Amino acid sequence: MESKEHWERVYSTRDSTEVSWFQPHAALSLKLILDSGIAPAASIIDVGGGASALVDDLLDARFTDVSVLDLSGAALATARDRLGERAQQVCWLEADILQARFERHAYDVWHDRAVFHFLTDAGQRAAYIRQVLHAVKPGGRVIVATFAEDGPERCSGLPVMRYSADGLHAEFGAPFELLGHEREAHRTPGGSEQKFVYCFCRKLGH
Repeated sequence: MESKEHWERVYSTRDSTEVSWFQPHAALSLKLILDSGIAPAASIIDVGGGASALVDDLLDARFTDVSVLDLSGAALATARDRLGERAQQVCWLEADILQARFERHAYDVWHDRAVFHFLTDAGQRAAYIRQVLHAVKPGGRVIVATFAEDGPERCSGLPVMRYSADGLHAEFGAPFELLGHEREAHRTPGGSEQKFVYCFCRKLGH
């Protein structure tokens, strides 16, 4: 992954509504979380959530145990400022996902839209998956979105990995049961189209 300095620079020099991955509402992510049938008290983490509006949507949907993790403090500050007093209802984690320390089986839902595809090294991807195995409860849902095979080759000036649904699930492997996948054509603030693939899985185990 690129350095913390890179992402602090991105969020300190550009408005959060101007970055290519901006969504006014994370509609597909929210749908996949709601479709999982989890209770309002379920624990949800949005990995790489930064300034994303998904946290707003989750609070609007009456979820009460929401965490947002991002490498960039500036991105998290944008989300906190936007939420105002409601920011106190959220656990904010400024950390590198590969080095963050989680309690074992802390989360019912792990959501990641566009962090995993920045992991261009196989060792980084293995470390990420170890984090998921440690932090997600047995039976918990894992929702990961990356650029699709016909998506961009770079994002924010950085190289990315592109995946088919089967290829993305294969990275996670046997401990995860694939429940389904969705494609999304994301329209950037600049008017271009980016193709994403979302895989949603159940973590197996007892």
